[in-house]
Amino acid sequence: MKAIAIAAGLGCTALSGAAFATPAAPPAPKAAPAPQAAAEGAGVSNTAPTSAAAPATAAPTSPLLAQDGAPATTIDPNVGLPIDGRIGLQPQVTKNGVFAHWMHNDVLLPVITAICVLVLLLLVWVVFRYRRAANPVPSKTSHNTLVEVLWTLGPVVVLVLIAIPSIGLLQAQFKPAPAGAVTLKAIGNQWYWTYQYPDHGGIEITANMLKEKDQVAPGERARTDADGPRLLAVDNRIVLPVGVPIRLITTSNDVIHSWAIPAFWMKLDAVPGRLNETSFTIDKPGLYFGQCSELCGARHAFMPIAVQAVPPAQFAAWVAAKGGQMPGSKAPSSSVIPQPGAEGSAVEAAQANAAEAVTGPADNMAVPAQSPTSAQGATGNPAGPGNAGQ
Repeated sequence: MKAIAIAAGLGCTALSGAAFATPAAPPAPKAAPAPQAAAEGAGVSNTAPTSAAAPATAAPTSPLLAQDGAPATTIDPNVGLPIDGRIGLQPQVTKNGVFAHWMHNDVLLPVITAICVLVLLLLVWVVFRYRRAANPVPSKTSHNTLVEVLWTLGPVVVLVLIAIPSIGLLQAQFKPAPAGAVTLKAIGNQWYWTYQYPDHGGIEITANMLKEKDQVAPGERARTDADGPRLLAVDNRIVLPVGVPIRLITTSNDVIHSWAIPAFWMKLDAVPGRLNETSFTIDKPGLYFGQCSELCGARHAFMPIAVQAVPPAQFAAWVAAKGGQMPGSKAPSSSVIPQPGAEGSAVEAAQANAAEAVTGPADNMAVPAQSPTSAQGATGNPAGPGNAGQ
């Protein structure tokens, strides 16, 4: 009994001490990881939040920085975009464009002007020379060999003189791209553009038109003057290197579109189920704007194109920022460009041969669904590709 009483007393002492003891302070909660600094104004970031260990992104010196790593570029108000009141073609920044500009101004316009003036003078001369007062008895001559030879050979000579440079220009416009060219695949959609870089790790970009301040929904970024002119600015510009041949391939997912940049002397239709190809080389860095040039539906006027031309070193940095990689310096630009729905294409034949080798011949094979196009999120616009119906 004595031992039981001692044990009970010790237990009560321990309980009372615990009841009156000062509680220990709880551990301080860990600080939440801070996101990286925004790369654009208005609280919009082009980088996803990361851990606190990641270095913070420096504040940009230009709102044009940071199309996911693209360098800052200032818009030249006289090059690459339409100017109110301007007459004539835009200044050209490709060799084909410079040649076409010369042919338009120094060949076609003088020839057209000379023909119009000649025809006008002939009409005036006929009106006065053969009016009733000066020629009461009209001539009954029905043929004049000299006149017929002249009005036949004259137009032929003019057409030949025009055809010689125009055929050369046409041939240059569709000359195949050389080895080492940068392949850009432009895909038309109703009503936005999707771009792929198959030679650089399959980078994919979705470009939507930036709306005006009174048109944006909550969370969307409105167009600013730094983005480009009204109806021409986009949320994700494509970046191309200067001085490097560009292999442009166009196609479409729905109806016929047309990829056109006036300063490049470039207009190539994008046809569903078909790949069209051409090449060009940009000679001057800068920002260049264009639009879809084929009537493609209700929002045809809202499919702008914005190209940022930069030196090759900056292009390589942009590719790395996008998660791609640069091909070898001597690697030919011969990537297989799959085209959904193109019967008889090399890609379809290769897939059929591979399937037949594994499982035997099969008819009506299901085509695997392609991965959906993903927007790059450089501007945080949540409306999705194309903003259809808005």
